[in-house]
Amino acid sequence: MSAEEKLEVLRNRIDELDEEIQTLINARAKCARDVAEVKLGHGKDTHFYRPEREALVLSRVVERNAGPMPDETMMRLFREIMSACLALEKPLNVAYLGPEGTFTQAAALKQFGHAVQTLALDTLDDVFREVEAGAADYGVVPVENSTEGVISHTLDLFQQSSLNICGEVELRIHHHLLVKDAAAKVTRVLAHQQALAQCRGWLEANLPDAEHVAVGSNAEAARLVSKDASSAAIASDTAAELYGLEIAAQNIEDQPDNTTRFLVIGPQQVQVSGNDKTSLLVSVNNRPGALYELLQPIAEHKISMTRIESRPSRQAMWEYVFYIDVDGHRDDASVAAALAALEVQAFSVKVLGSYPKAVI
Repeated sequence: MSAEEKLEVLRNRIDELDEEIQTLINARAKCARDVAEVKLGHGKDTHFYRPEREALVLSRVVERNAGPMPDETMMRLFREIMSACLALEKPLNVAYLGPEGTFTQAAALKQFGHAVQTLALDTLDDVFREVEAGAADYGVVPVENSTEGVISHTLDLFQQSSLNICGEVELRIHHHLLVKDAAAKVTRVLAHQQALAQCRGWLEANLPDAEHVAVGSNAEAARLVSKDASSAAIASDTAAELYGLEIAAQNIEDQPDNTTRFLVIGPQQVQVSGNDKTSLLVSVNNRPGALYELLQPIAEHKISMTRIESRPSRQAMWEYVFYIDVDGHRDDASVAAALAALEVQAFSVKVLGSYPKAVI
């Protein structure tokens, strides 16, 4: 058999597989639509987006993946299939910290797929407010960066909010230097303050005389630079495309594994997925040994604490609350027992949410 004949056989096989894949995707979509009809017809839970269910589906995708497609690519394909099927049940509105082209938007699309309707908002407060008011089904907000630490304002907003954490997304962050005119001299660099900090070393080495200007988001920096040839923005390749900018330098972040963690906020409590995390907001009386006593129940019940951060309580001067992340779900026996003990020790305990851990 000649090479051309072999190619013809392979192409015919690909055509056959494409037809099978298309048939199966439509069969899955029909099942999703039937699920919606059952829920609506029998008064079942009408939260059509189930983070624990999606996490379980994606974990099974990884478990059975035999290649040659990488796990991350296979998960991305299935995420888009699930997104399209969910849109047949109920199109979701997802708010995020805008404008269009931010890393927060990229995190929202990674979590929900491209079949959702996204809503760009100006501030973190606006994202919380829109979800609380029901104008958006869910919101996506940044909470910490592997290089620069927590985004304090996100943590502070949970003190007064009734929303739950429904999921988390981890996104590798690659910063690029964007310009309107590559031949022009750069006198200012615009970016979110976190991005400026994450690229401090590169900027000092390559643009030592440029002024650093903090703005609301990297996408906003790109929008402003699209009107100013003497300025540069630190932003994503998506922002470069949106605002018609040139990439003068790629991957200028100081840490090559630079990663930002985002939280999905919404009205519902999430059920057990089997690989969960629980976030708590705990306040204690200001007395010697209070923090030690606070942590004892977590240690005694052999629960792994993955993060603790303190923030002003906003109630009285020099009083603090603690944001704590632990492994496990609030309904797990060990976590439930630790929470019960914490409620005795602490002044107040608020469970911000139990949710599936971030996937690839």
